[in-house]
Amino acid sequence: MTTIIPHIERLSSRIIRVLGLNPSPMTLRGTNTYIVGTGARRVLIDTGEEGKPEFVSNLRKTLADNGTSIQEILVTHWHHDHVGGIADIVGDLQLGTDIKISKLPRHPPQEEEINGGTLKYSYLKDGEKIVTEGATLKAVYTPGHTDDHMVLILEEENAVFTGDCVLGEGTAVFEDLYTYMKSLEKLVSLQPDKLYPGHGPVVEGAVEKLQMYINHRNMREGQIAAVLEEHKTEDMSAMDLVKIIYTETPEVLYPAAARNVSHHLQKMEKEGKITKSSSDGNYRWKSNL
Repeated sequence: MTTIIPHIERLSSRIIRVLGLNPSPMTLRGTNTYIVGTGARRVLIDTGEEGKPEFVSNLRKTLADNGTSIQEILVTHWHHDHVGGIADIVGDLQLGTDIKISKLPRHPPQEEEINGGTLKYSYLKDGEKIVTEGATLKAVYTPGHTDDHMVLILEEENAVFTGDCVLGEGTAVFEDLYTYMKSLEKLVSLQPDKLYPGHGPVVEGAVEKLQMYINHRNMREGQIAAVLEEHKTEDMSAMDLVKIIYTETPEVLYPAAARNVSHHLQKMEKEGKITKSSSDGNYRWKSNL
């Protein structure tokens, strides 16, 4: 059961969260979008999905109630539940095609269009700062969930907007486990006090949460190794492993769990711990230990 999150909530003197109203098993109650700053123009972090008029209406009302407007839009990564609402927001709020919309570039570089090319991204560099009245945000490259993922350090609060690198509850999915683990370690080294995630509630015990994520991934790898060792004479698929290991996970989340397990398996293969075989493109794995 996920935590109920208000559609609009002030989280601090410089942060208002507006919920994207796109709930799903992967997005929890929906995408968290954040209005950051204290002045007449503020930064919006992430934009939810397209086709959510109640969300856009809530965003418009929140800005009006606080006597402010959008200075620029920052998106933590390319996934549709974070960038999909850009065109709707720009159009409804009449921000104009010159509104600055910033993110980190994809790796390898590739063309990224917004709304068929009517809007364009401005690309940030790792470590670049975005300043608005009352808030200083530092972009930090944290790949793993996606190749372009960034978090944003809010210097005035020693807090981090984590995008999908860390969620408010549950664990995150990722494209590349090796780089994801490095990103988690980087976040621990920052020693933040608080996390503002892309989905789920605010995390007060930031370092403890980050360490829990690291420990969880290490635990999963240990479980995978144990199951493969126990079934040493068999070749097992990622889904075979999920059905044994993820006993408390709803079946609707099994495909996402299988993707995570696959990343663990790829990492373990590189380390020489397991061997991969293929049957009609369906990979299966066996322990070498």
